[in-house]
Amino acid sequence: QNYLDNFWPDLKAAHELFDSIVQARRERESESQENHGKEYPEHLPVEILEAGIKSGRYLQGTLNVNKHRAQLEAFVRLQGFGSKNTG
Repeated sequence: QNYLDNFWPDLKAAHELFDSIVQARRERESESQENHGKEYPEHLPVEILEAGIKSGRYLQGTLNVNKHRAQLEAFVRLQGFGSKNTG
């Protein structure tokens, strides 16, 4: 803000862009506080997930994503299985 005020006081578009960025950041921070610091809200409570894993209704695994082709390649390695199982 100081840089824009001191060096570009007449550049209205830059000031509007800066204000927009500040507003978006504030909204994101308030959403993060509402979600207790989590970036994404949980779909199911932890208790339900844990009970589902114990009963066999849900499977627990690790998502592995190809860093070079993230939107095209990913697989899930299930815990408790010796081979690579994908889903």
